[in-house]
Amino acid sequence: MSYIRYALLQRAAAPQLAPMSSTPSPIADPAAPAFSPLYQQIKTLILQRLQSGEWKPGEPIPSEVELAARFGVSQGTMRKAIDELAAENLVVRRQGKGTFVATHAEHHVQYRFLKLVPDDGDATAEGPAVRTIIGCRRLRAAADVARQLKLRTGDAVLQVRRVLAYRGVPTILEDLWLPGTPFKGLTAERLEQWHGPMYALFETEFGVRMVRAEEKLRAVLPDAEQAALLAVGAATPLLSVERVAHTYHDTPMELRRGLYRTDTHHYHNELG
Repeated sequence: MSYIRYALLQRAAAPQLAPMSSTPSPIADPAAPAFSPLYQQIKTLILQRLQSGEWKPGEPIPSEVELAARFGVSQGTMRKAIDELAAENLVVRRQGKGTFVATHAEHHVQYRFLKLVPDDGDATAEGPAVRTIIGCRRLRAAADVARQLKLRTGDAVLQVRRVLAYRGVPTILEDLWLPGTPFKGLTAERLEQWHGPMYALFETEFGVRMVRAEEKLRAVLPDAEQAALLAVGAATPLLSVERVAHTYHDTPMELRRGLYRTDTHHYHNELG
């Protein structure tokens, strides 16, 4: 069956490079493409710091002047690198305050990867979804799950199933698979106690920030269990959305398969 694929964010990072010297000379790395602009190499080095946790989500990063001196480049080169990071929602500029590491806890990015909106267009009146955790268990990764998460078949993964309801109507059924090691300690009880976005939980308690996602969309019919959880008939067409979310350096950290009701909602994506 054919599908439509959306790249929700440009590639977050280039291959890792060696640390720079304190002098303003080009970065020497035989593994890097010869045509890689200096600002992109600087962007990669900043991404390495973000991944290492030197600057955590929600925290300020040093000023462009400080970073330019630290990496031995001009302020213009540094500004261009920061511009790209800001365009990719990895950092946020705040007038008069500086530049901060973006976080899923911020209101304007909480639902950046959720594209289902009400037909009447009033998401504010609809309010946040009421979430019900159906199950959370550790198991061995099947071949298809392992492939998408770049694991080995049989590696430990965490599987979560939940239902999101709007205005009392179950609207989204999701199955998530997470690598077992980074998410050790995540339980159904912890998910039920958390009231913010799930990606904010991943950030604050597991040090995993989702920075890019890809989705595949297709129309499907539910099986009996799925139809019951969404309170629809077996002949009701649903929108199937399969997402792979990545952290820094394009590392996949979540496989999510969702079934969306579209009788009162629609999938909305802005292009360009």
